[in-house]
Amino acid sequence: MKLTVDEKAANWFKDEVGIREGAGIRIKAKIYGGSPVREGFGLAIDPVEPMTPIATFEADNGVLFFIEDTDEWFFDEHDLMITLNEKLKEPYYIYSKNGIAIN
Repeated sequence: MKLTVDEKAANWFKDEVGIREGAGIRIKAKIYGGSPVREGFGLAIDPVEPMTPIATFEADNGVLFFIEDTDEWFFDEHDLMITLNEKLKEPYYIYSKNGIAIN
């Protein structure tokens, strides 16, 4: 599993989410959401310290993004790329498996 965050999205998180010293942005599963990889589940973010991450990405702006091992089931071997939707000015999540994007 690979996690990547483009520069514009990383800056959005830095500007819009309160991140205390030592914390990063945890990408995690939430119930009652929508995603192309798990029916009835979506993504949530939590600005916390990493415990046992299975995927990490440190942006050029110093923000650490990570996925904990307890959320591995949700991703089902999919990679996650986070970009910024320029029109909506919010993060956009792109899942891919074996190089094929799923949206």
